[in-house]
Amino acid sequence: MLEEFLKRDPSLLGERLLVIGQQVRTPYGKYIDLLAMDQDGNLQVLELKRDKTPREVVAQALDYGSWVSHLDRDEVIAIANAYLPEPFEVAFSGVFDASPPDELNQELQLTIVASELDASSERIVTYLREFGVPINAVFFAHLEDEGRRYLARSWLASSEEVPGSPSGTGKAGKRADWNGRDWFVSFGDGQGRAWEDGRRYGFVSAGGDPWYSRTLRSLPVGARVWVHVPKRGYVAVGVTTAEARRFDEAQVEVEGRWVPLADQTLQGPYRHVEPGEPITDDNAEYVVPVRWLRASPAERAYWEKGMFANQNSACKLRQEFTLDRLMSHFGVDDVGAEA
Repeated sequence: MLEEFLKRDPSLLGERLLVIGQQVRTPYGKYIDLLAMDQDGNLQVLELKRDKTPREVVAQALDYGSWVSHLDRDEVIAIANAYLPEPFEVAFSGVFDASPPDELNQELQLTIVASELDASSERIVTYLREFGVPINAVFFAHLEDEGRRYLARSWLASSEEVPGSPSGTGKAGKRADWNGRDWFVSFGDGQGRAWEDGRRYGFVSAGGDPWYSRTLRSLPVGARVWVHVPKRGYVAVGVTTAEARRFDEAQVEVEGRWVPLADQTLQGPYRHVEPGEPITDDNAEYVVPVRWLRASPAERAYWEKGMFANQNSACKLRQEFTLDRLMSHFGVDDVGAEA
């Protein structure tokens, strides 16, 4: 009964979790009771004591952890997709209201679920934690009162008692592979700039602070960029044609000629300081020219639950779920040309 409770509502453990597997078979013929994921993409092995002896359940949790800790991103997603009734990315977004992080399974938590443990097993768990093993035990008491059922929860070690070292192995493959071409770009429409300008004259921009401009300035020439307007969705795909330059120096291609962007009729001010204050490299707006393959007005932005979005002005787009849907929606093939 407790396993079913946790499967339906893993927040009983005190944090939001997405259950991505039940009775997950390991290569050694054993089955993990529940496998869950937190909002950072870290995994939790939930092992219920049932009829196992206390020492057996501790040993089993460690055995499962030794396997789970080495699962790469593709293996984690395969387990999730085999269990979940919808694509992993959609389920993750539904629980955490965000797209999955690029890196999955960087850290691991082993949790023994029981009504009680013997003193010897408690000492073993406590000892392992002192050496950085990410293991804990949670105890549930089942109470009934006038037909109502209650669960009371307590932990062997408090959340403040953090194990001595991180459990992540740093194993390659836990980060989504990048194809070396596709980039995510966030265009903050209405934040000192206007997407209609970018669509009309062929550019993306960001600035006002080094935090915003730094990642945009890292875009290489020839990158395929997928442009996202925050709170709306994806509006365009194109190929960068020049490096980033300050707005007051930027040029865009109009009817086959390179012309100063500042001389064009624009809706946005592309200025982040008061009149009379100097524009510096730190507070300037930076512009990257783009040749659009497809570009739509902001009111026709495309978005599906589970797609990738990020607060950075630009970053590598690794998520296959998002790329597949974007290429289909915008009619762009995997080579980069219009389909």
